[in-house]
Amino acid sequence: MIKTFKRHIERLDRQYLWHPFTQMKDWTEESPVIITGGRGSFLKDITGKWYIDGVSSLWVTVHGHCRKEIDDAIKEQVDKISHSTLLGLTHPPAAILAEKLVKIVGANGRLPLRLSKVFYSDNGSTAVEVALKMAFQYWRQKGVKGKETFLSLDNAYHGDTLGAVSVGGIDVFHQIFSPLLFKAYRAPSPYCYRCKLGKKYPSCRLRCLQEMEKVMWKHHREIAALIIEPLVQGAGGMITAPEGYLKGARKLCSKYNILMIADEVATGFGRTGKMFACEHEGVSPDILCLAKGITGGYLPLAATLATDEIYGAFLGEFKELKTFFHGHTYTGNQLACAAALAGLGIFKKEKTLKNMQRKIGLLGNELDKIRKFTHVGDVRQRGFMVGIELVKDKKTKEPYPLEDKMGWKVCHRAGEKGVLIRPLGNVIVLMPPLSISAGELKSLARITARAVQEVAG
Repeated sequence: MIKTFKRHIERLDRQYLWHPFTQMKDWTEESPVIITGGRGSFLKDITGKWYIDGVSSLWVTVHGHCRKEIDDAIKEQVDKISHSTLLGLTHPPAAILAEKLVKIVGANGRLPLRLSKVFYSDNGSTAVEVALKMAFQYWRQKGVKGKETFLSLDNAYHGDTLGAVSVGGIDVFHQIFSPLLFKAYRAPSPYCYRCKLGKKYPSCRLRCLQEMEKVMWKHHREIAALIIEPLVQGAGGMITAPEGYLKGARKLCSKYNILMIADEVATGFGRTGKMFACEHEGVSPDILCLAKGITGGYLPLAATLATDEIYGAFLGEFKELKTFFHGHTYTGNQLACAAALAGLGIFKKEKTLKNMQRKIGLLGNELDKIRKFTHVGDVRQRGFMVGIELVKDKKTKEPYPLEDKMGWKVCHRAGEKGVLIRPLGNVIVLMPPLSISAGELKSLARITARAVQEVAG
């Protein structure tokens, strides 16, 4: 019976589904893992096999699958109402969550500059679109002419909508859409392992920041904002910025009168070991983008937070048309906000951030073993965000050719051993739920290590 149902689902999938970031020719030639359940740090497939969820179901599951607190919050909200618009109306979950988010990041929380207003949307891409449009319109309404473009980094990823792609820096994802995009400036990525400038940290004295300043000095009258993934460029390959880089970028923005947009879609809600990555260097952005883990991995929700200064530029008489003309049908969805409130409650109740510190060290110890492997060029870690970069030649850093599909092969082998992970090219990504136990974390790292050894040698 199970085999028959499995074949039925495979047939329907192949006939009707188009998967994201997937070469469908390859997909239809393989037998997919079909997920039917989850519990804690584990996912269960249609045959009953359990796997460690090594990437938090694409970086969103924070407190584990089937958390009773979040389940109950959603069920309670369903019994009241599941959705009502925020256009011309409001509702308790959206208002209460906005207050909590502001307190977490604001003057009474972790960051010294008060981010006081919350604009909801649906996902990371839309959170970024909101931020870009806010920054653009802010300067217009301040009467500053010419600030009509943005500065981003090489290897940046900010989402898949056209505005987000315009400030992206991963050619394999973004280049094909170049005729559709607006002009944006680029600064070098703080990719120390493969420094484009041929320097080595720390003797480089953050030369990449010096290059960023050159762009700002030349074009600051055109640049509305710098958009940056604080500390870790996720989809670019888990590229971790060296100490002082983020703070230096903030100082440059202030010096050249450029807004700073912090895209914490991937790094937020504990992933780096603090609630937000900006906390590590005491940096306060002018606009903050949040999504992914905001609901604990339950429902789509995003938030773009802005300062009073930015919000104030949108206030005026009705006839002045200073309104922020942007919105989404499911903006501030009641179920999603209820899930987010429950997730924030778990952070506090279980002291999640404090309790994960020991596990971060444990994971680091396991990664030190992997770092020595013949075909592992670099291992990068910030909290529970990990990138293991595979290379054909460790001495020369020669990468594996794309056609070798080495990252995919390692992840496939890990799946056979009970761990579900997903590569970024030749980079193996680990990003487990924050709630993962020490024993489960060891299993995740050791199974990944064995998969690398068996596939790459």
